[in-house]
Amino acid sequence: MGHLDHAALGWLTPALSYAMACTGAALGLRCTVRALAATGRSRRNWLVTAASAIGTGIWTMHFVAMLGFAVTGTDIRYDVPLTLLSLLVAMVVVCAGVFAVGYGRDRGRALFLGGLTTGLGVASMHYLGMAAVRLHGDVTYDPVLVGLSVLIAVVAATAALWAALNIKSPVAVTIASLIMGAAVSSMHYTGMFAVSVRVTPSGAVLPGATAMQFIFPLAVGLGSYLFLTSAFVALSPTAGEREASASAQRPVEGVAP
Repeated sequence: MGHLDHAALGWLTPALSYAMACTGAALGLRCTVRALAATGRSRRNWLVTAASAIGTGIWTMHFVAMLGFAVTGTDIRYDVPLTLLSLLVAMVVVCAGVFAVGYGRDRGRALFLGGLTTGLGVASMHYLGMAAVRLHGDVTYDPVLVGLSVLIAVVAATAALWAALNIKSPVAVTIASLIMGAAVSSMHYTGMFAVSVRVTPSGAVLPGATAMQFIFPLAVGLGSYLFLTSAFVALSPTAGEREASASAQRPVEGVAP
């Protein structure tokens, strides 16, 4: 059995991955709050931004954490198409869950279906990402820990959507995002602790790209997207601010222009 190290670079990758998860959650919650206060095309655009932020945050969290993943006795490579597919899955399923909440008439049912769909999608993203790992050996999973990681993903997704429906203030959103980041990180590391590797020593060249060749540049790009979008949302006026501005510009009744 190969020895697995989930923090080969020390606490840098766990801390940075947690920061990515929190940033994605906070941005997604703020965008969903904006969406619920909007109508028409504006609501749709805010929901798409929320889904992309949450999906990007979860995916970036996973693969930043994977930068610290090492197995003694073998190199590790990543299958590029499968890795990109895991990113697409994260985006699509989160989008489905966010839209279910944003447009659902029955909030309770929308929350249940959205949380279940999004949670299963997040778990699928994780295990698709793990399926993209190439190494000299066989990878097996503890089914109990796999089931627990899926349950954590569903609970975390449901809690995130509930927060989007019920939390409005920036302070509450910040607290919720910190909790959501912890939940997503817990799901990831629970899934990683389910992994066992039986190494088969070999001198053959592994297919795929190294983490630094592919994962790191992509994670940096997506992380930059999160921070730039956060700045845009922070500077964008809320519905209340736009209404106040419009009211201030209307001529006062009885006063000549």
